[in-house]
Amino acid sequence: EVQLVESGGGLVRPGGSLKLSCAASGFTFSSYSMSWVRQTPGKGLEWVSAINSGGSTTTYRDSVKGRFTISRDNAKNTLYLQMNILKPEDTAVYYCARVGGPSPYDYWGQGTQVTVSS
Repeated sequence: EVQLVESGGGLVRPGGSLKLSCAASGFTFSSYSMSWVRQTPGKGLEWVSAINSGGSTTTYRDSVKGRFTISRDNAKNTLYLQMNILKPEDTAVYYCARVGGPSPYDYWGQGTQVTVSS
């Protein structure tokens, strides 16, 4: 059974940092590209970042470039998102998702809440 379990969310002040983790199991993690996607009540689902299976290629939405870093440890079957200089508009539920299937993503985690507020 494919499982993706996010952790690391929380409440942080503007300008602060958080590191999200996504523990993967039930599939060959190193064979799949992965993404972080976030959801806010006002904006709906937003793609945040992606990384290829080997970790050599990363992409980011413009609003997080230079502040967020996606990475992965294939030996630990874990995906990460380091988030620095957080802004209130980064407040969202963050999901990790496996790239695959007819739609961009075929499996999602349960999400972790990130709240940026003073």
